[in-house]
Amino acid sequence: MFWCLRNKNILSFLNHTRKEIIHLLDLTCELKHAKKLGIEKTCLIGKNIALIFEKTSTRTRCSFEIAAYNQGAHITYINKTSQIGEKESIEDTAKVLSRIFDAIVYRGFSHLNIELLSKYANIPVFNALTNEFHPTQILADIFTMIENSEKKINNISYAYLGDARSNVGRSLIIIGAKLGMDVRIASPKLLWPSLDFIIACEKIAWFSGANLNFMEDPFLAVKGVDFIYTDVWVSIGESIQCWSDRIKLLMPYQVNNNLIKNSNNPIVKLMHCLPSFHNIETILSKQIINKYNYLDKGIEISEEVFKSSANIAFEQSENRMHTIKSILISSLI
Repeated sequence: MFWCLRNKNILSFLNHTRKEIIHLLDLTCELKHAKKLGIEKTCLIGKNIALIFEKTSTRTRCSFEIAAYNQGAHITYINKTSQIGEKESIEDTAKVLSRIFDAIVYRGFSHLNIELLSKYANIPVFNALTNEFHPTQILADIFTMIENSEKKINNISYAYLGDARSNVGRSLIIIGAKLGMDVRIASPKLLWPSLDFIIACEKIAWFSGANLNFMEDPFLAVKGVDFIYTDVWVSIGESIQCWSDRIKLLMPYQVNNNLIKNSNNPIVKLMHCLPSFHNIETILSKQIINKYNYLDKGIEISEEVFKSSANIAFEQSENRMHTIKSILISSLI
């Protein structure tokens, strides 16, 4: 194993080197291949992992649980009904769990909470999503790009369209900058990350050789790109009232056939971290579309595009499990 990652937290990828991220991607490839062939070795027998989930989850929870089970580890799921932050401080929680478990996985709202957990825990802490970052999702996304491209990683280009302040948007900026990739962020300036964050990522990009560009024109962003990435326009925990303003701002950034054609790349791939509001088959999407009738063919991505062969979102979903397995093994053995 790559010794530098042993017992290392993953809160975002800001504090990881390019070599460390590449190691996780390479190990993911080995683990996925072994699972497909039925020759996977269990490396985490006897390990116990706490999952603290204050936000709902489908893909992330399933990925962590199955990754752990496949590797022989045990999972304890702790939901938002626990005493954390209400009857027991985060500091005390971290110290208690450190004496019982081998790792903590946290999914919640404020990034400060996971920073406090990692400060007071003496076991690895992994970010399964906070308002600011979603590193386990983005590692799977990059791995999916590698699988779907014949290019070297530093020659791969992707455009993210949507709210660039989101955990997915910010995480895509960080990892692309770290890996020397061609990253285009298309969003209204009002929805760009803070200037301090942009400057920090530009410094990383300067050292890695990455092309990091922020722009308001979605059609310029997708020109010749290998991957087009979008996400829901309102994040978990935000009020439904946010939809009105976001729709006004982001409607020009909807991923639809017109945008795809403007990429001038017949083999461009579409990415989405899911869930996606591409039709009216969910309660929330019905609520939104009943109010905005012109969105009946999809919100951040059109139904036609989502159902096309260019969409690799479900590959991203599967790869969550493989990349999480890589993280657990690298940190715990």
